Amino acid sequence: MSTSQGQSDSPQHDLVRRAVQGDIDALTELLATHGPQVEAKLKIGRQWRNVLEPGDVMQVTYLEAFMQIGSFRPDRADAFTAWLRRIAENNLRDAIRGLERQKQPQPCRRVEAGVTADSFVCLYEHLAATSATPSRIVAKEDTKRLLEAAIAGLPDDYAATVRMYDLEGRPIAEVCKTMNRSAGAVHMLRARAHDRLCELLGSASNWFGSRA
Repeated sequence: MSTSQGQSDSPQHDLVRRAVQGDIDALTELLATHGPQVEAKLKIGRQWRNVLEPGDVMQVTYLEAFMQIGSFRPDRADAFTAWLRRIAENNLRDAIRGLERQKQPQPCRRVEAGVTADSFVCLYEHLAATSATPSRIVAKEDTKRLLEAAIAGLPDDYAATVRMYDLEGRPIAEVCKTMNRSAGAVHMLRARAHDRLCELLGSASNWFGSRA
């Protein structure tokens, strides 16, 4: 039997195949097997350890794994671990970036209480600034309507982070307390939420594409 044939018949390959096809139990088993290996190799600098733990990184990583597994295409039996490690490292990187920016002045500060149309415009401008393609000008009410619909399509923790931090302008400490999450975890959730918003808005309305 060839090596490739042996890999394709292995229990690992079968679990991956089933997970990609939507088998939650198979993906859960894969994460239980490979997650601890990935977590053990995460390197968090000493200055961040009081606000970020490996478990924080892995919680968001597991959520992302469930969301992304349908597009996973392994080319060898051990590819799943490498894929999971990339997600975890991206989450760790974004958490540290968020923590580093935490004490810097925010470019868009809201003075009115509560969520207003201007809050949605501020969020849109932030998303547009971080998008790889140019944004188009839209009316304030259209911005609010499209963002509300996109946020409703996010996982609960992603949506809560965006609403509290971006739209309501709550301090990071208050968001952490409300969500019972560390500051690092909140920054990870926010980064992933912004990624998903760009995807949802782009697929729904060509939000970040050039106007035809």
